[in-house]
Amino acid sequence: METTLRGVGVSHGVAIGEVRHMGTAVLEPPAKQIPAEEAEREQGRARKAVEAVAADLMARGNLAGGEAQAVLEAQAMMAQDPELMADVERRIAVGSTAERGVYDAFASYRELLAGAGEYLAGRVADLDDVRNRIVARLLGVPMPGVPDSDEPYVLVARDLAPADTALLDPTLVLGFVTEEGGPTSHSAILARALGVPAVVALPGAGELAEGTMIAVDGSTGEIFVDPSDEKKAQLEAAAAQRKAALAASTGPGATADGHKVPLLANIGGPADVAAAVEAGAEGVGLFRTEFLFLDDSKQAPSEEKQVAAYRQVLEAFPEGRVVVRVLDAGADKPLDFLTPADEPNPALGVRGLRTLLGHPEVLRTQLTALAKAAEGLPVYLEVMAPMVADRTDARAFADACRAAGLRAKFGAMVEIPSAALRARSILQEVEFLSLGTNDLAQYTFAADRQVGAVSRLQDPWQPALLDLVELSAEAAKAEGKSCGVCGEAASDPLLACVLTGLGVTSLSMGAASIPYVRATLAKYTLAQCERAAAAARATDSAEEARIAAQAVLSGE
Repeated sequence: METTLRGVGVSHGVAIGEVRHMGTAVLEPPAKQIPAEEAEREQGRARKAVEAVAADLMARGNLAGGEAQAVLEAQAMMAQDPELMADVERRIAVGSTAERGVYDAFASYRELLAGAGEYLAGRVADLDDVRNRIVARLLGVPMPGVPDSDEPYVLVARDLAPADTALLDPTLVLGFVTEEGGPTSHSAILARALGVPAVVALPGAGELAEGTMIAVDGSTGEIFVDPSDEKKAQLEAAAAQRKAALAASTGPGATADGHKVPLLANIGGPADVAAAVEAGAEGVGLFRTEFLFLDDSKQAPSEEKQVAAYRQVLEAFPEGRVVVRVLDAGADKPLDFLTPADEPNPALGVRGLRTLLGHPEVLRTQLTALAKAAEGLPVYLEVMAPMVADRTDARAFADACRAAGLRAKFGAMVEIPSAALRARSILQEVEFLSLGTNDLAQYTFAADRQVGAVSRLQDPWQPALLDLVELSAEAAKAEGKSCGVCGEAASDPLLACVLTGLGVTSLSMGAASIPYVRATLAKYTLAQCERAAAAARATDSAEEARIAAQAVLSGE
């Protein structure tokens, strides 16, 4: 009998197929003691296994490219963390085997993260994956992972590690469903980049029996178990209709009555440019520059290396707008030479612009590199700072831009509620705002963006979050300046209409979402978007807001 389950839809599309579960194995090694004379040999085994796993993760990243590469490189750094390795060697020195030393050291670090307020709980899946890969190599057993199958299937897992998600074969994996995760988790972001329908935060996903036929709607978050032929036909027809609408929609982003809403791409490096251009992006709304700094956690990349990478992206958008975010280090993106290792709560400590202001030479080099990369190019370069809290932060960043001789607009990201509340003040120092809705939701609701248990509070439809968006957009309008959205909220076509109605002037998203947003915006007038926005803000929950906006736009 057909039943319906609901999780959080994070990647558009419909997938219909049989359930295949992520392979699992018991990877807890036995707790046996070794003689003292074997300690050095076991320590050597541990080091070799760690280096092999790190190299494998880097290789997977190189194959995947784009955002996936940055994620996997961060995992490789996690595997090679010197403090973790020192703990492993200490445990081996007092009698643990190499595999048990690794297992216990990672378990201890896991507890440390939880004790720090669980800001990094969303990285626990990444940490567990690294541990499992190292222990599996030491034990000589296959690494649990994506199942082997000659037939297409829907992948179901408790969670998906980035190393698995990044190299999924879309011809075999029709879609995936996870019990953990949230709309801004690594797996969700990579699913959208791959164009694979996905639903996360589905309670009891692991209880779906192997081989069960399910239909996954990545737009609504619905899972239909044992769907009837009628339901399958209905979902397939809706998917075909959406596909036809996408094909028919081309050109710049605009509402039905011609109100322009530039649709830009979020990119993690030069590897993402081709997909953005193919999707018809009108420029780049968020160029994440962390990929350059993850290559070597011990030192910043040279000015020459930065110039070459930035110029690759700038050259791809002649006459277009490219918004570069300067390095956002700290919290879940630690760098040995920049970020303190002993912060009790990294999310609320030195990250983003705070890190750069504490290391002005790193900021100066990056801004100088951007200035040189843009020389002679017909591109509209804009540079923004992450984690701006107030006017003092904004002024410090603007001063640094001017001191570096940067001929570009400079702006501030709104990711902290204080920045939204005091947006007009901040706009006295900078020329534009860009809303990072992922972190803005996290800090507004004290809800880690990676933790599935609080996913309802990460939902960008939350009325309180919409209020902060409206405050920022109104402030920008009053100052005659722009206010875009570069968080994952912009990738939801219906929410894109609401954001437009709130006064947002541009939308930036993963390239795969651009056609969906363009086609949806073109169906409604600006007045309809404004009414939908007002209806959404008048509610008291994310679900009510979504329903209210849909009702307005569908004419109900």
